Amino acid sequence: MRRICSGIWVVCLLLPTVAAAKELVLVEDGQAGCRILVREDAGEWERRAAEDLAKYMEMMSGVGVPLVDDAGEIEDALRGDEPLVLVGGLALEVNPEMAAELEGLRKQKAVLRADGIVAKREGMRVYLAGLNDECHYYAVVELLEIWGCRWFLPTDFGECIPEREKLSIDELDVRYAPPFEVRKYWLSWYGAQDGRREFMRRNRMNELSVPAGHALKGYVEELVPTGGTAFNVCLGSEETAEHVARQVLERFAEGDVAVSLGMDDGLYESDCEEDAALHGGIWDKYYLVPSLTDAFLTFYNNVARRTKVRFPDRRIGFLAYANITLPPQREMVAEEPLVAYLAPIDTCPIHGMDDEGCAARQEYRDVMYRWAGVMQGRLIIYDYDQGMLVWRDLPNPSVQSLRQDIRHYRDAGILGVDTECRGAMATVFLNLYLRGRLYWNPDADVEGLLEDFYVKFYGPAAAPMRRYWEGLLSAWEESDVHDHEFMLAPAIYAPELVETMGEAVAEGERLVEGLPEDDLFVQRMRFMRMGLGVLEEYMEMVRLAGSEVEYAAAVAAGERGLEWRRQLSETNPTFTTTRLEKGYPWWTGEVQQYRELAEVVDGTRGRLVGRLPLEWKFRVDPYDRGIVHYWAGREYDASGWRELSSDLYMEAQGVKNGDGSDYNGYVWYRTEIELAEEVMQELHLLFPGLFGEAWLYVDGHLVAHREWRPLWWHNDYRFEWDVDLGEMLEPGSHTLAVRLFNAHAMGGIWRRPFLYAPVEQGEEK
Repeated sequence: MRRICSGIWVVCLLLPTVAAAKELVLVEDGQAGCRILVREDAGEWERRAAEDLAKYMEMMSGVGVPLVDDAGEIEDALRGDEPLVLVGGLALEVNPEMAAELEGLRKQKAVLRADGIVAKREGMRVYLAGLNDECHYYAVVELLEIWGCRWFLPTDFGECIPEREKLSIDELDVRYAPPFEVRKYWLSWYGAQDGRREFMRRNRMNELSVPAGHALKGYVEELVPTGGTAFNVCLGSEETAEHVARQVLERFAEGDVAVSLGMDDGLYESDCEEDAALHGGIWDKYYLVPSLTDAFLTFYNNVARRTKVRFPDRRIGFLAYANITLPPQREMVAEEPLVAYLAPIDTCPIHGMDDEGCAARQEYRDVMYRWAGVMQGRLIIYDYDQGMLVWRDLPNPSVQSLRQDIRHYRDAGILGVDTECRGAMATVFLNLYLRGRLYWNPDADVEGLLEDFYVKFYGPAAAPMRRYWEGLLSAWEESDVHDHEFMLAPAIYAPELVETMGEAVAEGERLVEGLPEDDLFVQRMRFMRMGLGVLEEYMEMVRLAGSEVEYAAAVAAGERGLEWRRQLSETNPTFTTTRLEKGYPWWTGEVQQYRELAEVVDGTRGRLVGRLPLEWKFRVDPYDRGIVHYWAGREYDASGWRELSSDLYMEAQGVKNGDGSDYNGYVWYRTEIELAEEVMQELHLLFPGLFGEAWLYVDGHLVAHREWRPLWWHNDYRFEWDVDLGEMLEPGSHTLAVRLFNAHAMGGIWRRPFLYAPVEQGEEK
């Protein structure tokens, strides 16, 4: 067995040999033919490496392999000629040449830590070691993976260990150092931590980081201007830097090796003279406020210059986030102590930097390269696993972008990637596994890893589950949307896709029939059935509410979906994350919204008068000509208009700029309605889902204006607009026109509007 790996700094080449090495048998015929040796004073992961090697060898073969850590026994074993597996520091002590090879892999001028492994066989001995405690574990994982072991998800549920009567090695020569120092994920939203530490190491991740979270407020409270907040502190002044540096120096003197000066969660607005001069009026089109990056980096550099005199090796972390996401516009380089986390929270998470149709991701690529140059190798990507955003527990793979972007990160020389994830493995599924593999080796063959996953994870059901995942992955990769919230679900999970996924799960269930109930393949298909139940019922809920205005039925579908999710939660705590759910942004809140809307149409608080058409006339108005040309009028020029559905926001229906970027600006919707005599009464027009500032025209005349906070996620998550039309509508035909201004990201009508008549409390239905 021969593996040759190319590291980032050292390339190991296979030289021709006269004859292949004789096979070294470690376990065969129910007998252990080797021992595992590890130092008695081994570190945490060094010892775990030896213990887990013994554990998984026994799981594969059914044979217990002796683990020796007594110095005397180790000395006796080394004098003999039996097969031995030496783990960690002991391997390096016994084999100095290997230790030298390992040192040759060490990254020069590592910021946090250099990683590297060597796994090799020489004669009757196998040596597995790395540059540090965790790397000893990675070296053992290398051998276990060669034997077919995989860890696709945390906990035993995601563990795939093959059965092997014989465990042997012929040729083994692996020398590798990863390009990234930071290879991490952490769980937000109270995600279950079960199995996380082991899962990370088994996929060669680590917990290296520099504090960079929201922290600046605590340092500048005494500087807040009268009537202002910490978001208004003057950043570019020497006084601010001196005030903060004193506090940082105190923390360093007390023993802290790194501190965070990360901006707090929000948008900073500083109009002091120094900051105004530094930001120069540069406008951040993503956050719709001035970009304060130059002022912030000036502040950070001023603090760092003061602290590095006494503590040159201590680190100061900060976030390149919100309105300091754009790189500095002036010629600036970050001081040596500084480490930045680039956190592109509102950047398309679906498409890669090389996707020609995604201008947003290409913009992020250029931002990232600029920041990498400014930070001189001390830039970490604050990666958002897509499933951690306000989602709906639907299967949500997000590797399609990372498989491209990871090579750009390597080429840019960044320090690493730190992923924030909600956990919820029924949603994120393989995202963390594939991230770990790509963080370790950006050239990893993702298609090969997926094929390996289908076979090992699903066993007899591999073929239909391959179709399940290929359909889902294609839907995400080929999508034309750039967003990350629940309202994009209909743009991805089309009825045909959901049907195909259902057929695959049903076939997979048939293929594992007859296996014991506790068999992992049976349990995994049950897991897929529960996840499919969540998906099917959620999409049915969205269809009934968004397209049909059938809110009572939508609530019933939503509750069925939540019951499927409850079963997932009870099966394994890592499958879902629900502890923070509160209010309308969450699935339970969406069901509550439909419950409230049902009362508006069922006679409780109102009676449904009529559903407005599903298809509306639509056109963009980039130069704001619609008012001048009277597009709200009953008579209008139909050229330049198109049909657009009112149950899906406009970007998801292909409303883009010519370069593929999201269209921001004015748009118009128009439709015609017919009112019969018998429905005439006081009426309301309700838009149950609407993005953007809006103006409603009836028969060419403005009747209502809807205000809107430009960053759409700062608005009430019901996204409703209820317009009281009173008795202004006469029987007959009418023209309704909606003028919208979309300042940023998603815009338009995305739940079907309807007319209703309010019911006085106490009035009979």
